[in-house]
Amino acid sequence: MTKLGVNIDHSATLRQARYRDCLDNRQIIIEPDVLQIALLAEKAGADSITAHLREDRRHMVDADLANLRRNISTKLNMEMACNPDVLSVALDIVPDYACLVPENRAEVTTEGGLDILSNMQKTAKTVEALSQKGVVVSIFIDPEAKQIEAAKSIGAPVVELHTGAYANSWGDLPKRQRELERLRRASERARELGITVNSGHGINYQNVSPLLEAAAFNELNIGHSIICRALVVGIEKAVSEMKALINAR
Repeated sequence: MTKLGVNIDHSATLRQARYRDCLDNRQIIIEPDVLQIALLAEKAGADSITAHLREDRRHMVDADLANLRRNISTKLNMEMACNPDVLSVALDIVPDYACLVPENRAEVTTEGGLDILSNMQKTAKTVEALSQKGVVVSIFIDPEAKQIEAAKSIGAPVVELHTGAYANSWGDLPKRQRELERLRRASERARELGITVNSGHGINYQNVSPLLEAAAFNELNIGHSIICRALVVGIEKAVSEMKALINAR
């Protein structure tokens, strides 16, 4: 059965909008509490918690990852670039999973998959360093056979297929079908190579069912849509609703 990883980055984005320079001040109430969000997500059925420690620390900060590592009861999936500073944090806290992603300082959130072929040496070294610590490494890539094969060549046991193009094609049925076919073929190619296949980016309450009908995935990583829904119904209900949609497939 497909698992649900809940990305809680945007709860930290909301916190940083007011408290970016106050996180060490114990005299004030800082909200939202990203650990509380994670624990409630787990209570509602999340199989893992995803948190992206960006180079510029724009939402999650080092202490968040350490706090999550100590306190959550499921799996911690740390999203990260192949950056020495962030890698040192990962090697210190040792998350269950690490998902390697590209970063562009101008972007609001991660856009596009990591081009392994253009960053082979750096990516391979990061995979090796994390793997030696027992971290299961995933690489966030576009649904292309050449990127999947590159992931295999550098020893990554997991890929996360970027579903952004599919999500953005929602209003164009022919394009949507083409993107679903791309994801289906990529998922099959990864499984042929013995790679575990996850997916993420832009998955929401409307498009998740067609995605799961088209291709098989070990885990979906979903953040923005769940956090948005949580503003209306609360994090537990938002997670349980998504979990029910996934389990229905």
